[in-house]
Amino acid sequence: MRPVFVQLRCQPGKTYEVADALYEREVASELYSTSGEYDLLLKVYIPEGEDIGKFINENIANVPGIVRSLTTLTFKAF
Repeated sequence: MRPVFVQLRCQPGKTYEVADALYEREVASELYSTSGEYDLLLKVYIPEGEDIGKFINENIANVPGIVRSLTTLTFKAF
């Protein structure tokens, strides 16, 4: 499993709805509300060999209320 971090910007007033929808999908290992340019931060584990972009598009980015996402790939834990 490969850990990937996804930051999400939500439509104004939709952050809690987006968070609830993501929680129901059970795709995030961890889900945080954040300050700054993005509203939510997710940590997801993606199986080795699975297409990361496809996984995010099919399981996260299609949640209503998401305006933009930023995906950060990880390489090594220290």
